[in-house]
Amino acid sequence: MSVAIEPPDVGVLFVVSGPSGVGKSTLLRRVMASIPDLGFSVSATTRSPRAGEVDGRDYHFLDATRFSELVASGAFLEHARVYDRAYGTLRAPVEQALAGGRSVILDIDVQGARQVRETFPDAVHVFILPPSRETLLERLRGRGTDDAATIARRMELADGQLAHARHYDYVTVNDDLKAATAVLQSIFVAALHSVECRRSALDKLVAHAT
Repeated sequence: MSVAIEPPDVGVLFVVSGPSGVGKSTLLRRVMASIPDLGFSVSATTRSPRAGEVDGRDYHFLDATRFSELVASGAFLEHARVYDRAYGTLRAPVEQALAGGRSVILDIDVQGARQVRETFPDAVHVFILPPSRETLLERLRGRGTDDAATIARRMELADGQLAHARHYDYVTVNDDLKAATAVLQSIFVAALHSVECRRSALDKLVAHAT
């Protein structure tokens, strides 16, 4: 269901994290379809494109040398190594969007989220939890894209990520997709109605009242 929202005065930076296989991409697609003017930051990565992925749409695919050059020049808002590959969020597109009043979603891991928290303390951090560790393992196996060794590595990383969930502003369990979507949508809508986002409407009413 689409939600009618007046454009905010300032954009909100949303940081969404969760272990591989928890369903972040599906949840975010559903929320973005229901809330207007939410932008999704396209990450840069040194991993190779998968079947069907398009450079600039799914990721900015870079070689290791170019990625290192961008790190050295301060071009990344955050960057981290995950599964022996580098990932990062380019700073300029995010800052331009926020300055123009557009909200941006970052789908990043806990390393990157920690860096963003230092640079953008007002960002809204949401962690997506699996119903259980066993369910997460079943989902990873069910995808049929990874071998046993890769799945074991993903589960090991998931354990480390879950330990950081308590540092986020909100958590939601992706057990029932419809319910989890509703919770995530509610978090986004509430953030877009903060006093800072609605300052002009508030100031207008206060001015008429005085």
